[in-house]
Amino acid sequence: MLKVAFKEWAVICQALAEGRQALILRKGGIAEDGGEFRVEHTRFWLFPTYVHQQSTGIKPEALPLLQKVEAERPPPGLIRLTHLAEVAGVYHLHDMVGAMRLRHLHLWSDETVHARFKYRQPGLYVMPVRVYEAPQSHELPDNNYYAGCRSWVDLQRELPTEGATPVVDDAAFQELLRELNTLLKPTAFA
Repeated sequence: MLKVAFKEWAVICQALAEGRQALILRKGGIAEDGGEFRVEHTRFWLFPTYVHQQSTGIKPEALPLLQKVEAERPPPGLIRLTHLAEVAGVYHLHDMVGAMRLRHLHLWSDETVHARFKYRQPGLYVMPVRVYEAPQSHELPDNNYYAGCRSWVDLQRELPTEGATPVVDDAAFQELLRELNTLLKPTAFA
């Protein structure tokens, strides 16, 4: 059972769900304490958001994925949760060189990565995540509590996770972790 969710652009949630990427880049929402991101949970539901999501925020090759998530968007007033994630590490990047080394591992545009990196204090968090597909989709009513620019939300109820299956196999995920450790130095592990 799991009650916490992590808000991310729907197109990135879909990329994670399809195994097209296995990391999350985060700066911190304006509604978060001090505007700084913190890894408050190491296991969470992926909460697709459509606010601030835009075609210029992703690489051109991801545009069909954006069109797909927009076409499959739940009706207003409804949230659909289908995947959960577990944090496998945390990297705090202090220069753009490290951020640019990761460009082949995600679908955000270079402009989005630069903007997130430079927002307020320079820096960016990178979380490799192991993503799992839930055995069933969960639909919840949307409410004002879920609104706002923050990363973490507590759901109104716990949702079952038993039987969730990884979207990428163990070997592929371990290879990603090895590649990240080659490119970056971890600052903490979950």
